[in-house]
Amino acid sequence: MFTPDSKVVAVVAPHPDDETLGCGATLLKHVAHGDSVHWILFTGISTEQGFTEDRVRSRDDEIHRVAKSYGFAGTHRLNFPTMQLDLVPKADLVDALGTLVKQLGVHTLYVPYRNDAHSDHAAVFDACAACIKTFRYPSVRSVRAYETLSETEYGVKPEDPGFRPNLFVDVKGFLDRKLEIMSIYASEMAPFPFPRSDVALRAQAQLRGTQCGTTAAESFMLLKEIE
Repeated sequence: MFTPDSKVVAVVAPHPDDETLGCGATLLKHVAHGDSVHWILFTGISTEQGFTEDRVRSRDDEIHRVAKSYGFAGTHRLNFPTMQLDLVPKADLVDALGTLVKQLGVHTLYVPYRNDAHSDHAAVFDACAACIKTFRYPSVRSVRAYETLSETEYGVKPEDPGFRPNLFVDVKGFLDRKLEIMSIYASEMAPFPFPRSDVALRAQAQLRGTQCGTTAAESFMLLKEIE
């Protein structure tokens, strides 16, 4: 239930599944605490891009089921072409995201780590970075970069110091539900040692938990915080 202390939270996902891999349990915790959580999906798939009608329909079904499972206040599909964000003018990405951030009055923004292996993640991060200027988007008080298993650990830029978390969220009561939601993306999952597997996701949460004294945690790089 939304209360006077509730916040508007938005997770920005380059692709469906990034939100769950990166901060699914934290989003569930926000919802449980009464926050209004929105899912901003940057990319979509279509038959024009070479995807089959069956795959387009199944992806739509996955998105619907995932949104319902979280209890998101809103799902916002920008439908830029997947795996081609580096070809889209940055101004178009910024305008689409910035309009939503202002309309929703976002307080807390979860964004992908810029140096992930996938170029779409870098493009989305850059759009997010342009939408956190306080004088243009005064509602945004907290910005947190999440790590995406199968992307963040495969970033190999020599100049990148790596994902170094400085914020940990205790999610021990929400991890199992995160894994259940991740299973909706059946085509994205595979048996361990594949990184997008129950075993790997649970191990990552346990590792982050050891860094903050709990049995399961999700970690973030806190990029902005205004109290």
